Amino acid sequence: MHFHEKPNTYVTNVEIKVSDLHRSLKYYQDIIGFKVLQVESHKATLSADGKTALLTIVQPETVEEKTSLTTGLYHFALLLPTRRDLANIISHFRNSGVYFGASDHDVSEALYLRDPDENGIEIYTDRPESDWTWHFDQVHMVTEPLNISAILDEGDGEWQGLPTDTVMGHIHLSVSNLTAAEEFYTKGLGFDIVTRYGGQALFISTGRYHHHIGLNTWYSEGAPKLGENQVGLKTFTLRLDNETQVADMKENLHAIGATIVEIDGGFQTVDPAGNVVLLKF
Repeated sequence: MHFHEKPNTYVTNVEIKVSDLHRSLKYYQDIIGFKVLQVESHKATLSADGKTALLTIVQPETVEEKTSLTTGLYHFALLLPTRRDLANIISHFRNSGVYFGASDHDVSEALYLRDPDENGIEIYTDRPESDWTWHFDQVHMVTEPLNISAILDEGDGEWQGLPTDTVMGHIHLSVSNLTAAEEFYTKGLGFDIVTRYGGQALFISTGRYHHHIGLNTWYSEGAPKLGENQVGLKTFTLRLDNETQVADMKENLHAIGATIVEIDGGFQTVDPAGNVVLLKF
């Protein structure tokens, strides 16, 4: 999991808005397998190892359901350490009667599901980096049926929640304009494009990972941004490496007209689709 270590820029935490905090807490503990770090009246912080915050769930004082397609979260993705872990969570989902989708992306094997507020979740394992196929600076990715039987053969049935080494593998965003999003994340934040998927999606990373961020307009071309009190994405956090990187990012963001707000431990900016990005050490 060196792709989720410095000097790479990678997602550390995702913050989502939900309509019922207690319902979501039960779901994320019982079904997904998180541990609770902290609970407040309208906010909970969740972890896999009991120390590191991976997911924050917030219930706005006035909750608004989404009435139309918007920009925001397509899914956040939890990266499990081993294929055995993926097998065990598949068994857990089946035993719990949880519906999930599944895909083989060549670089990874993934499960897809939605929380009670329809927030998208991916749970996946990576294939060995040595098995990935690169065509110059583009990594080969596909979407094909997942061989669940072969994965289950590696399981031991010992599901005890998310493994402690689980990380936030990536985030996938719905954006309104792919060209504007590309400029923001590549020119502004310094990510590299590693895959273009048709004309409506691209995948970006640092350190030649298959992707730390996905961007698409599949259902959101020209869509309005998510409302402040609507369920969905609130913020996501990227890890900063050093002060030189910060200075370069700020200069590049200024050059493309992005806003910058100083926060504890770093700064905040907003992409052209209204997605709030926190950058912290």
